[in-house]
Amino acid sequence: MTTALYRTIWISDLHIGSTQCQADALLDFLKHNDSHKLYLVGDIIDFWALSKKMYWPRDHNTIIQKILRKARHGTQIIYIPGNHDENVRDYDDYIFGDIVVKKSDIHTTGLGKRFLVVHGDEYDTIAQHHRWMAKLGSVGYDWLIEINRFLRLCRRMFGVQSHFSLAAFIKFKVKNVVQFMSDYEQTIVKTLKNEGVDGVICGHIHHAEIKEIEGFLYVNTGDFVESCTAIVEHHDGSLELVRWQKQAEDLDQQAPASMIELG
Repeated sequence: MTTALYRTIWISDLHIGSTQCQADALLDFLKHNDSHKLYLVGDIIDFWALSKKMYWPRDHNTIIQKILRKARHGTQIIYIPGNHDENVRDYDDYIFGDIVVKKSDIHTTGLGKRFLVVHGDEYDTIAQHHRWMAKLGSVGYDWLIEINRFLRLCRRMFGVQSHFSLAAFIKFKVKNVVQFMSDYEQTIVKTLKNEGVDGVICGHIHHAEIKEIEGFLYVNTGDFVESCTAIVEHHDGSLELVRWQKQAEDLDQQAPASMIELG
């Protein structure tokens, strides 16, 4: 199985340290994908979950080791904390094990397009102004993910490969949640489109997307909780949304979702 090499990879919302993290899929992704630059776009370690229950299985430790190994082998890694690992924001511009911590960053693609890279909770009014509501919503989301884990185990027992996520299904059936995601995207675009950048690359809402809004490119990395998605930049400067599913070595494990050339 060959390893894909990209100019840049963005992953977010790994939620390491919680039962939500799909560690097996994430480890498989890290094994089969390399890049010159790797962005960790927030909610990498879930300190909210760890504050409620200590959960740190061996494969979560392996994830950290794999990321550190990439840094030692020359990958430029930039860690942009989110709301679940917000304490790390106190270490802006610090370097830990060859990983640079930044509150945000500007990334220039191979075609010269400039993107603001940020987790995105800064543009979420609930996360910013109603933290108790955000944490209450997080508890409900945790329950959905636990049910989803059980369903995933059942599917594996019967040999069924599927990207189906109960949490994602319910999100898109609830009108208010769909409206929240739309409002979130519009808020980011409205805030940033006159800030001298061509687009934004963020995470936070666990909904991967590449789309243009009012001439501004909105890119969301998704997560490794529900959908197991990443954004990659090819050497020609084009961006692609990749949905990852761990499969047998002789199968094609990479399922491209959308791709855009930034000309």
